[in-house]
Amino acid sequence: MSRDTRSTRNKAYLLDNRQAEAGKRFTALSALFDPSTFRHFETVGVGEGWRCWEVGAGGPTVPAWLAERVGPTGHVVATDIDTSWMRETVGFEALRHDVAAEAPPTGGPFDLIHARLVLVHVADRNKALRSMVEALRPGGWLVLEDADPALQPLICPDEYGSQQELANRLRRGFRELLQQRGADLAYGRKLPRLLREAGLSDVQADAYFPITSPACAVLEEATVHQVRDKLVTAGLATDEEIDRHLANIAAGVLDLATSPMISAWGRHPAA
Repeated sequence: MSRDTRSTRNKAYLLDNRQAEAGKRFTALSALFDPSTFRHFETVGVGEGWRCWEVGAGGPTVPAWLAERVGPTGHVVATDIDTSWMRETVGFEALRHDVAAEAPPTGGPFDLIHARLVLVHVADRNKALRSMVEALRPGGWLVLEDADPALQPLICPDEYGSQQELANRLRRGFRELLQQRGADLAYGRKLPRLLREAGLSDVQADAYFPITSPACAVLEEATVHQVRDKLVTAGLATDEEIDRHLANIAAGVLDLATSPMISAWGRHPAA
């Protein structure tokens, strides 16, 4: 997910994706969640000739997978407010676009619309969701994936020592910063209901989160570097505590988890 100062979302978005650490975050998020995302695409049957809209793509891995799956007879458009992480596109179109403020891109109606870790940060989530639903063709699928930090708030679920306690305390500070910027930390669990209320049928959902992974360590390190100054300024952590936490990550002594990623999918009723 990438944002710029023209967006109402950027005013609330905590992680500035113009920072160098954003690339590390994208890589880690791809390693952690792309397999689950692609499994859901296969569940809804993405295939040759489909027209797909990837919302808030950030990096290129998801739209590139879709482009390969839909082939030359299909079309994939990947949108974000900042497309700098998609400079080299292969098989898909990259457009600057704010899903909460602008009409859907040309190329629809779409067979598949997908957004991952987007709506939880959008101020007008309901408007963005309506825009996506309206851009589906009859029978088309909407796949939404968002974290639910309130459902499992600990980055170290096994808090057996001072290093794990510090990690969880810094994570509480990170969540407080997110809330201050309008993020809905319980949004993920609402997705099935919201899809039904939007008029979609065949709604299903599941959740996934790793308990420990090398990619979790990369993600946490990059995230801490991005929000370090904000944590200190807000009085939520000291520089010494942050340095100690980063050293613990580098030493490999922490089993770092993520918030549950809840995936929900539903189909626009056929005409």
